[in-house]
Amino acid sequence: MTLAVAQLAAIVATALFIFSLHWMNDPKTARHAVVAGVTAMLVAVLATWFQPEIVHHGWIVLAIVGGFVVGVPLSLVPLTAVPQRTALSHAFGGLAAGLVGTAEYFLGLGGGQHGAPLTTFRMSALVAEVILGFLTFTGSLMAAGKLQEVKWIPQRPVTYPGQNFVNIGVLAIAVALGVLVTLQPATAWSPQAFMVIVGLALLFGVLLIIPIGGADMPTVISILNSYAGLSAVAMGFVLGNKLLVTAGALDGSSGLILSIIMCRAMNRSFTNVLFGAFGTVQKMAAVGEQKAWKQETVEGAAQLLEQASSVVIIPGYGMAVAQAQHKVRELYDQLTKRGIKVTFAIHPVAGRMPVDLNVLIAEANITDTALAEMDEINPEMPQCDVALVIGANDVVNPAARYAKGSPIYGMPIIDADKARTVLAIKRSKSPGFAGIDNELYVQDNTWMLFGDAKAVLGDLVKQFGSGGLH
Repeated sequence: MTLAVAQLAAIVATALFIFSLHWMNDPKTARHAVVAGVTAMLVAVLATWFQPEIVHHGWIVLAIVGGFVVGVPLSLVPLTAVPQRTALSHAFGGLAAGLVGTAEYFLGLGGGQHGAPLTTFRMSALVAEVILGFLTFTGSLMAAGKLQEVKWIPQRPVTYPGQNFVNIGVLAIAVALGVLVTLQPATAWSPQAFMVIVGLALLFGVLLIIPIGGADMPTVISILNSYAGLSAVAMGFVLGNKLLVTAGALDGSSGLILSIIMCRAMNRSFTNVLFGAFGTVQKMAAVGEQKAWKQETVEGAAQLLEQASSVVIIPGYGMAVAQAQHKVRELYDQLTKRGIKVTFAIHPVAGRMPVDLNVLIAEANITDTALAEMDEINPEMPQCDVALVIGANDVVNPAARYAKGSPIYGMPIIDADKARTVLAIKRSKSPGFAGIDNELYVQDNTWMLFGDAKAVLGDLVKQFGSGGLH
């Protein structure tokens, strides 16, 4: 009876996990996706609780309570901090997989009531689980630190001669030791070799991330998501838990797909992301030193917008940081009320993660019909009267088209520079994540509005609402 309940729970949870991923495709059904995912995890935990081989249920209760104590505060973060919070979740998942794998090895080594035989297949899964789990743990912590701009973790790439050989060597030694331990799991030196594998995996996680710049961290996080899923698959094989295998496979594959989407959006490959040191500040002639930034007043910007027949709004990370989506909606209402065509151009990786900005726009109740993907809007940009750039930087930098020395060279961008007039809202003259100046901001047809996006947009809305424009 208990086995039948566990199998039924596994089927139900798996179905809910699949529906959760499917519903994430659309912001309208995203809330259903979250509910389905949480419900699936609850079903999985309850099903595990009633399995006869589980002992010490009191400790499990304490672990669940501890998870709530840590998890609830972690959930209370702004959307702009979701990438690093996601990295922390991957770190916890990787640590759990690594610790379970280590415990299962030593339980099997000692035999006894709770130790399972260390067969070749089981040992192979254990080694994979431990390597993937612990490298995900330290790698995710490093990624979160770079995104959070922790002082002792440099956001810029940290490189040195022969770095890739060192990284590959550390991983190769860990894998070679894993093969030896798999073939001879119970010899006198095997426990020490196993702990060396653990140490090398932890070290490799750090070495893997330090040469990657902060601009690439969102892509790296999705790759680490894949690793965490694969470690869960291995853990499922070790524990004989089919649901873990299924959930881990879904996690791993979705992380891989997300990584592919982000790499395509930046016109980069996995190897380029992992070994290219993207984000290194290049010694290039700064365009900003040759031309002056031209600043516009709010009143002048409002007049330019009112005289336009078509406006393309290009939101970016700055809009997300300022939580200015509702002010954007108010400006959208004021412009459309005047018969001005307004379109939102969303770059695939603007705002650090795919669909981050789509979620914010949806939160402000702006219809999907007003949104346009990058490939859809670019052919229309030469006919655009005003391109309003709100806190976007690298994703509208014309240098990506031709500056071969630039770290963003080859990355597809939104062609804001081709609009008749560009209004750019920016907090300061500091560069974006790629660490380079934006040539768009010093073009002859570009005017800057410096300040917090929410405050600047609020002032623009007041200009329209005051009736002072004619």
